[in-house]
Amino acid sequence: MKKLLFASLLFAGMAHAAPDALESGFQTPPDSAKPHTWWHWMMGNVTKEGITADLEAMKRVGVGGAQIFNVSEAIPAGPVKFMSPEWRGMIKHAVTEANRLGLELCIHNCAGWSSSGGPWNTPEHAMQFVTTSEKQITGGRKIEEALPQPDTKLNFYEDIAILAFPTPEKEFRISNLGGKAAYERGENIEPATGPEAPAGSAIVRDKIVDLTANFKGGKLSWDAPTGNWTILRIGHTPTGKTNHPAPPEGTGPEVDKLSKTALDAHWKSALQPVLDDIGPLAGKTLNNSLVDSYEVHNQNWTPLFRQEFAKRRGYDLLKYLPVFTGRVVDNTAVTERVLWDIRRTIADLMAENYFGHFAELCHKNGMKMSVEPYGDGPFEDLTAGGAGDIPMGEFWVGGGAEGSTKVASSVAHVYGRQVVGAESFTAAPERGKWTNDPYSLKSLGDQVFCMGINRYIFHRYAMQPWLHRFPGMTMGQWGMHFERTNTLWEPQSEWLKYVARCQFLLQQGNFVGDVLYSSGENAPNSLRAGNPAMPKGYDYDGIGADAILRLLTVKNNRLMLPHGASYRVLVLPPDNTMTPQMLRKIRALIMAGATVVGPKPQRSPSMEKYPQCDAEVQQLADEIWANTDGKNIVEHNLGKGKIVWGRSLEKVLFNLQAPPDFEAGKKGARVNYIHRVAAGSDIYFVANARNIAVETECTFRVSDKMPELWHADSGAREAAPVYRIENGRTTIPLRFDPSGSVFVVFRKPAPREHFVSVTVPPSANAATAAAPKLEIFKAMFEATDGAGGADVTDKVREAVDGVHLKIDATNDNFGDPTSGHAKRLRVQYELNGEPGELSVDENATLEIGAEGVG
Repeated sequence: MKKLLFASLLFAGMAHAAPDALESGFQTPPDSAKPHTWWHWMMGNVTKEGITADLEAMKRVGVGGAQIFNVSEAIPAGPVKFMSPEWRGMIKHAVTEANRLGLELCIHNCAGWSSSGGPWNTPEHAMQFVTTSEKQITGGRKIEEALPQPDTKLNFYEDIAILAFPTPEKEFRISNLGGKAAYERGENIEPATGPEAPAGSAIVRDKIVDLTANFKGGKLSWDAPTGNWTILRIGHTPTGKTNHPAPPEGTGPEVDKLSKTALDAHWKSALQPVLDDIGPLAGKTLNNSLVDSYEVHNQNWTPLFRQEFAKRRGYDLLKYLPVFTGRVVDNTAVTERVLWDIRRTIADLMAENYFGHFAELCHKNGMKMSVEPYGDGPFEDLTAGGAGDIPMGEFWVGGGAEGSTKVASSVAHVYGRQVVGAESFTAAPERGKWTNDPYSLKSLGDQVFCMGINRYIFHRYAMQPWLHRFPGMTMGQWGMHFERTNTLWEPQSEWLKYVARCQFLLQQGNFVGDVLYSSGENAPNSLRAGNPAMPKGYDYDGIGADAILRLLTVKNNRLMLPHGASYRVLVLPPDNTMTPQMLRKIRALIMAGATVVGPKPQRSPSMEKYPQCDAEVQQLADEIWANTDGKNIVEHNLGKGKIVWGRSLEKVLFNLQAPPDFEAGKKGARVNYIHRVAAGSDIYFVANARNIAVETECTFRVSDKMPELWHADSGAREAAPVYRIENGRTTIPLRFDPSGSVFVVFRKPAPREHFVSVTVPPSANAATAAAPKLEIFKAMFEATDGAGGADVTDKVREAVDGVHLKIDATNDNFGDPTSGHAKRLRVQYELNGEPGELSVDENATLEIGAEGVG
C-alpha cells in the first residue's frame, strides 16, 4: 500500500502543477489538431444557405476544415454552373463564412477528383505521348513522298523527328513495351539483360539517318541510298485523358505533367480567378490546394523532352527514338538502358514540373499543397510526395488502400512534414448506406493512426443545399455519410474530441522507426518494404532515391534526416543494378558509420557513360561488399559502418543492441502501436485491434522514466500504478476495452519506489465457477437479399478453438452458393450460457470469444 500511495501522490502533485503545452494541448486540442472533411459540391447543387449551415455544423461538432470538390457522380445538374460568376460567388461566400467561423478551407485544383484538367487546357498543353508511323521504301533513287500520319487525338500532332534506317533482316520487338516506354505504369522495371535480339534484327545506330529537315509540307524529299529502308515518322499527340468525375463545364484535357508552362496556364484558369475573388483570404482561410490520387494514366513526352533528357542523362536521345516502337537499337543492353533513362527522366520531370511546380505556385500565393502521391502515373510516389506540405493517403471501410497511408507517413517523416492526412473511411456502396458509426469505425481509425496518419479528412461530406431535407444530398454511391443531415451528427462530437486529442499528440515531435527501406532508382516506383521482412515490434519508413542522395547523413552511427528523424538500418531493394552516383552515396554513409543491408549490385541501369559506368559500379561494389556472398559471408566492415547481406533484420537489430520497440505479451493479443519523441518525451499510442476486451503486458523500449496513461476519450491522465523496468525496457500490465486505446507517455524520471506487480487473492467461489463454453448452434453463408445460401455449421464448428472462434466470411472458406449477390455469414451460438446471434458481411471477420464478440 505504501508504494501505491507514493505513486498516486506523485501523480496528484503533477496534476496540480501548472500544465505544460503537451498536457494543455491534449486536454483542449487546438484547431490544428481537429479532423477535416472532404466537402463535395455535387453537380452545381449549391446554395449560400446550405454553405453557411454546413460550415456552422462542422464548427459545432469539432471539424477543423474542409476540402472543396466539385464532382458529378450521376447527380442531376443544379443551377450553379462550375466556374460561372454564380459559382465563384458561392466560393467567395464559403471562404468568408469559414473565416468568420475560424475554419480552414482547401480546394481541389480542378473539377472532379483526378487530377488537373479542364476545358481551358488546350491540346498543346495536354498530356502527350509518342505516336509513330512508318513506311518501307527501296532506295537508290530520289524519294518525293508523303509519309503516313501517326495516330492523332484532339486534332493536335507535332513531329519530333523523321528517321530512316536500313530495314532489319528479321523482325524483333522487346517485351513489355507499354511499361518500358512509359505508355503505362510499369512499376519498378529493371533493365533486362535479354533476350538478345537475333542477328540481323537490331538497328545499327550509326546507320540511322536524320531526315527531319528533309520533311516539309507533309512530304519527304531524300536521295535514298540503295537498299531497303524503313522511314519512321515520330511525333507526339495528346493522350486524350480528361479530368473526372466532373460536371461537363469543368471537364477538359489533363494538363501536361512534364511542362511548367502548361501547369502555369492551368493554374491561371483553374485557381487564380478564385484567389483573385477572395483577396486577402487567399492563403489565410483558403490556405491549401489539393492534388488528389493520380488516376489519369501515363504520358511519355513533352515538347522539351529531348532537351530535358540530354540535360539529365548526358546524351542525345535522337537516334534512340526507335525504341519507342519496341525496336532494338544496337543491342538489347543498350536499348533497355535507354528505356530505363526515359522512365527515369519522366519521373524526374513529374517530380519537378508537376508536383514540385504546383507546390511552388501554392507557396507563391501563400498557400500549402496537399497531395496524395500515388496512382497509375509514371512517377516515384515517395519523391513526388516530398513536394507537398501535407502528404495524404487513403483508407476504406472494410479494408483497402491502407498501404497508401504508409506512403504518406514515410514522405512526411523523411521530408519533415508534421501533418499527415488521409482520405478517411471511404466506403464502397456495400460499406456505406448510413451503416457506419463511431464504434464501428474506431478500430480501423486507430490502426491508421499507428501507420502514421495524424489528420483524418473524412470521406465524405456532401454539400447540403437544403435546410429541411433529410438525409439530403449524397455523393452518389460513394463514401460514409458524414453530414449534418445524419442523425449521428451531433452525438459523434464526443468521438471527434477523441480524434482531436489523438491527432494532437501524434503531430508532436518525430516518428521513431528503426529501419529505412529504400525504394531504389527504377522509375516509376512506390514504397518497397518487407524484403527482408520487418521483425515484429519494430517500425519503419520508406525513402526514395532523391532523399537518400540529398538528405540522408550519419551521426553516431544513426541515419539522420534534417528534421530530426533517425534510423538504425538502411535496407537496399533486392535489385541487380545501381547507378554510380547512388553507390558512391551508399559508400559514404557506411564509411560514416551506417549499417546498410542489401545485395551487391552488378551493373548500372543507365546508358549514361556506358560502359564506364558498369566498371565504376563493379569497383565500388567490390570495395563495399568485399568477399560477402549473402550466404556464407554475410557482413563486411567498412570505415565506421558495415554492409550486411543475407542476414535477417531481426538478427541485424539484435547485433545493434536494439530490442523491439514495443511488444504485447499475451498470445493472440493484436495491439498496434506507434512511437514518437517530442521534447524529451516518449509518446506511444497503443490500440487494441480486436473488438473484444484484452488484458496483456506491454513492453516499451524506454527505461528510467515513469509511464503515464493518457486517455484520449476523456482527456484523463494517470500514472501507471504498476510497472517494472528491466534490461532497458519498461513493462506495464494494461487492460484494453474492445477496440480500446491509450497513450503511454514517458516524460518524468521514474520514482525510486513503485509497484512492480500486484497479486489479487483468488475469489472464494473461483473454484466452483463454471468453465467458459462456446457452442455453435447454426451458421449460414447466405445472400443478404434472401436469394439463398448454404448451411456452414460444421465448417464454423471446426474453427472453434476452445472458447474462441475467428473466421473470415469469404468464398474461399464457404464456397459461392449465391454468386453475384452480396453475402453475409450469420451464426447462432451460446457463450457461457448466454444465447446470441452475430452476422458479418462478406470479406469481414467474425470473432466470438470468452471475453465478447466482434
